[in-house]
Amino acid sequence: MSEKMQRIALASRPVGAPVHENFSLETGPVPVPGEDEVVVRVHYMSLDPYMRGRMDDAKSYAAPVPIGGTMEAGGVGEVIASNSPAFKPGDFAFGMFGWTTHGCQPAKMLRKVDPALAPLTTTLGVLGMPGFTGWHGLNAYGRPQSGETLVVAAATGPVGSMVGQLARLAGLRAVGIAGGADKCALATDTFGFDACLDHRAYATAADLRNALSAECPDGIDIYFENVGGKVLEAVIPLMNNFGRIPVCGMISWYNAGNLGAGATDELPGPFLWRNILVKFLSVNGFIISNHWDQYPQFLGEVGPKLASGEIRYLEDIAEGLENAPAAFMGLLQGRNVGKQVVKLI
Repeated sequence: MSEKMQRIALASRPVGAPVHENFSLETGPVPVPGEDEVVVRVHYMSLDPYMRGRMDDAKSYAAPVPIGGTMEAGGVGEVIASNSPAFKPGDFAFGMFGWTTHGCQPAKMLRKVDPALAPLTTTLGVLGMPGFTGWHGLNAYGRPQSGETLVVAAATGPVGSMVGQLARLAGLRAVGIAGGADKCALATDTFGFDACLDHRAYATAADLRNALSAECPDGIDIYFENVGGKVLEAVIPLMNNFGRIPVCGMISWYNAGNLGAGATDELPGPFLWRNILVKFLSVNGFIISNHWDQYPQFLGEVGPKLASGEIRYLEDIAEGLENAPAAFMGLLQGRNVGKQVVKLI
């Protein structure tokens, strides 16, 4: 193949927030497929908060990216070479190719995508891992019931917006928390939240709690946890007895290193545990990669809702692999609006 592959490698491990020097742009030959392997020219790649954890050399549910290794990411693109009967050139496929213009994977690790059914980018967001995460976490651990109140932070992101919309469709009051007045307007006007609070407008957790209490007069039955920090501290005392907390992420602590273990503003243990104990709360951490067997059910339920307009989505698309680090750093700071995607072609 005459074309070249580019990739973003991890040049060094960040101390605190990532900086440009932690990444390097590398150029090399396009991979040649081995037995039962497929080469894909990536059109779009996903950027997600979990990638910050992969940059740390910390024990977790997945191995860290090694120094010099390609940054991890899901991507979708066109098959350009195949040694598998399951794929032919011209097909489209999703796989964990990384921050790269070309990826080579065993056919069994890829999922065929039909671009006629929905835009390719939806494979990375509303119909991909983030949307699936929101759907699974809400239904499996939130166990929503009509008439209840749900709160979700990062409300306009691909996970939070899915959670809020599904909650509203199930007859719940959905209250979002987002960073900035513009995002709060998107939460209510585009995604149909009943209310949304700008966490940046409140100096302390107590101030945010007071405002949240006014929007949740019957207390909170489900808190879908995406951020940790001040928001978690504000929410916990407002949880109702037998409330449920699906724990999806904690982005406010990620830059502290070691997947948040180095955070200096950790909530006091007795504060958390006492509320969990005396309110009989169910707190469930989950990693969506353990639940891909349910993905067809998710598509069957959410796909028609997307087609009918019951589920909406927003995307923030950066152009060019070389701009992926800046887009990722912006994502960790909440600068993106909607699902962060990088267009490579």
